[in-house]
Amino acid sequence: MNQEIADHFPHFSVVLSATPRGARLARLLAEAQLRSWGLPGEPANHLVGELAANAVTHGLVPGRNFRLRLYVVAGTLRIEVTDTRGERLPRLRRPTSTAETGRGLVLVDALADRWGVQEERSPCKTVWAETATGPVAGRRGV
Repeated sequence: MNQEIADHFPHFSVVLSATPRGARLARLLAEAQLRSWGLPGEPANHLVGELAANAVTHGLVPGRNFRLRLYVVAGTLRIEVTDTRGERLPRLRRPTSTAETGRGLVLVDALADRWGVQEERSPCKTVWAETATGPVAGRRGV
C-alpha cells in the first residue's frame, strides 16, 4: 500500500499464514475491522473470503505468508490480497455447471464494482477488489 494513502485514509493490514486457517482468519479480521469503521460487512466479507482462499489455494509457496490490506478512499473500500506466486496471475473463467471448483473469481467479478491484478516486485502479485461503502452501491450485475 502506498504510504501516502495509509497516512491519510482508514486502513488495515495484516500478514497471515497461507493456510485455510489463515484465509478464515482474514475474513474474520476484515469483518471486525469493517464493523469498527461502521461499514457494512457485505459484500466485503465475501470478497475477502474469495481473495484469501485464492491466495491460499493458487498463490501458495510453502513457508510464505499472504497479506490482507483494507482501506477506504472517497467512499470506496479497497481490498488487497498479496501472495508470493507472481507468475500465477488469476484469470476469470466461466466454469461448467458440473465443475466443483473455479467459481471464486466469478463471485468476485459479480460482487465487486471493480477488481484486478497488480504485479509487484518479484515474486509477488496483489489481487484487489473495490466496492462502494455507502448505501447506494451502484454495483453492476453478472
